[in-house]
Amino acid sequence: MVHRNAPLSETGRLRLARCVVDDGWPLRRAAERFQVSPTTAARWAGRYRQMGAAAMADRSSRPRSSPWRTPVRTERRIIGLRVTRRLGPARIAFRLGLNPSTVHKVLARYRCPPLAALDRASGQVIRRYERAAPGELVHVDIKKLGNIPDGGGWRTAGRARGYQNKKASTSARYRHGRPVIGYSYLHTAIDDHSRLAYSEILGDERKDTAVAFWHRARAWFSAAGITTQRVMTDNGSCYQSFAWREALAAAGITHKRIRPYRPQTNGKAERFNRTLLDEWAYARPCQSEAQRRAAFDTWLHTYNHHRGHTALGGLPPASRVPNLSGQYT
Repeated sequence: MVHRNAPLSETGRLRLARCVVDDGWPLRRAAERFQVSPTTAARWAGRYRQMGAAAMADRSSRPRSSPWRTPVRTERRIIGLRVTRRLGPARIAFRLGLNPSTVHKVLARYRCPPLAALDRASGQVIRRYERAAPGELVHVDIKKLGNIPDGGGWRTAGRARGYQNKKASTSARYRHGRPVIGYSYLHTAIDDHSRLAYSEILGDERKDTAVAFWHRARAWFSAAGITTQRVMTDNGSCYQSFAWREALAAAGITHKRIRPYRPQTNGKAERFNRTLLDEWAYARPCQSEAQRRAAFDTWLHTYNHHRGHTALGGLPPASRVPNLSGQYT
């Protein structure tokens, strides 16, 4: 393939060669006329003498032999470890005594999909989907998160100081002689098409709490012009309750539960939880649970209105919901 700054295309090469071979131009004169070196002019003229106009096409730069190429037997071992163990290039390289870059080239040569695109249990390529319009499917999930004691937990103050803060916290309870300050439960509803998320920090994951959260989430989606048609959850006890079933049925919403031990089916909610932990819960050291919770609403607004989403081409979820209030703040 001719690069953008190449002085000669296939047509230009043919003209140069004909000037030298057919018209008898000196090499230096032809090279000066077509702004190339005399060596280049001699090469194209020589090819034209041998094969005619067909020789003006680009040739493959691949060498005739590759004595240092990875042996076929080694390539088979690499592919075998990838298929049976689902290991990455670095771990395969350590097992076989190779360079990780060599293993990566072999995997790319055989078009092995990246591990991120595979289901670790079955090894099959993950089927990714997206609903065509907002509200067709809403993922609902709960993330359990340990509270931060006053003065900071072990992530901020270290394990020794964090344990002392936990022990001295006014909200701490004791179980088997060890202090327990409790947990927060992040209830989240995220739209499949737009990735728009509604989330609250609540005190438990009981059925009444989950149902009340869903009523508020549905009202919030409705205010944004999104009519929920189907809800997907895991198999938690609160989602198997009659209260949850009746709350959805009363609004004409279909309830879909994922297959047991297949959390990737509800992957958009699971991925949101991971983003939430990385960018809010553990993004910066907090001295108390109240300090962390105070930053939650701001982070959630940033996620919905300003943070670019890779699945949306770098646009925020609000870009797919034109009626969402606060979109331009």
